[in-house]
Amino acid sequence: MAIPQVEPQHYDAQLAAKRDAVTHLFAAFDTPALEVHDSPPSHYRQRCEFRLWHEGDDVFYAMFEVEAGEGDNGRKNKRTVRLDQYAVASEAINALMPPLREAFLASETLRRKLFQIEFLTTLSGEALVTLVYHRPLDDVWEAEARALEQSLGIMIIGRSRKQRLVLTRDHVWEHLHVDGKAFAYQQVENSFTQPNAQVCQKMLAWARDVTAGSQAQDLVELYCGNGNFTIALAENFRRVLATEISRTSVASAQVNLQANNVDNVHVARMSAEDFALALKGEKHGRRVAEMALDGYDFSTVLVDPPRAGLDDASCAQISGYERIVYISCNPETLAQNLGLLTRTHRIERFALFDQFPFTDHCECGVMLTRRENV
Repeated sequence: MAIPQVEPQHYDAQLAAKRDAVTHLFAAFDTPALEVHDSPPSHYRQRCEFRLWHEGDDVFYAMFEVEAGEGDNGRKNKRTVRLDQYAVASEAINALMPPLREAFLASETLRRKLFQIEFLTTLSGEALVTLVYHRPLDDVWEAEARALEQSLGIMIIGRSRKQRLVLTRDHVWEHLHVDGKAFAYQQVENSFTQPNAQVCQKMLAWARDVTAGSQAQDLVELYCGNGNFTIALAENFRRVLATEISRTSVASAQVNLQANNVDNVHVARMSAEDFALALKGEKHGRRVAEMALDGYDFSTVLVDPPRAGLDDASCAQISGYERIVYISCNPETLAQNLGLLTRTHRIERFALFDQFPFTDHCECGVMLTRRENV
């Protein structure tokens, strides 16, 4: 994997290349004009992780690049790349990298067997730093880490095997501004959040726009995570039923609903597959009963699946809704799924969100409506 080479002067050209690639990939579909949403050309990732590399008395941030060719035993060669700054990461992360390294160099307690560092920051400047060690953490480490928290104005978590020491709290509060509104999100350490907050705001604005005018009916959301889309879309619908399998994400979603005073959403901890069975009346139990499915009138389904996309059964399930909003982090699997979904639905809106500049990765959004006489 290559480390992105950030060249802001070439950003427009790389975005145009992505636009052309996406347009070509979906040429077989009857798509409307592609809506392209750009990113800041640098300092766009609010979370990053680095290896801490030790060379004698020195320690520095490192990432690895896989080099062409094969090494010993058929393994690919990896090259260690030193990073004193990282233009991909937020300005807050870059500001913290030098003083943290200086603190490690000055303290054997903080430096010894420090293996990895993980940053989670927000647009408003909060920073949570997780230090991962290959040794047990003791009271001496905790005292020095607390002093470091105070001196840098950050929060620290220490991790080692079977240890997780949260010194202040295990989350940050991100505030995203969309359509003149501010939405607050608890983002928990070591759980998924959208890394590019500026583009996330554009994604939420797009999703709100394509689902406008639905207040008389309900939304079902699969893979809701911590409620990223759920909270921003709730006012567009009478009620929302959101499902998510991760226990941590469900807990965060509940906290976020309360923080934003959203009272028309029910979050169920359930896989998309089990939810499909519940809709068919083939799955029962307490969680199914709590959803009270008979009280919903679903007009719209929102899916934001993993890179593998949806299987055929899931595509068949969501084809039962009048409107489908599909957020995809993998255009290849999106194209495969659209091969099935466009048998029953027409693509009305199509968007590219440049979450990861200077990489091949693209995030896409598609809104489909049911064809007549289907």
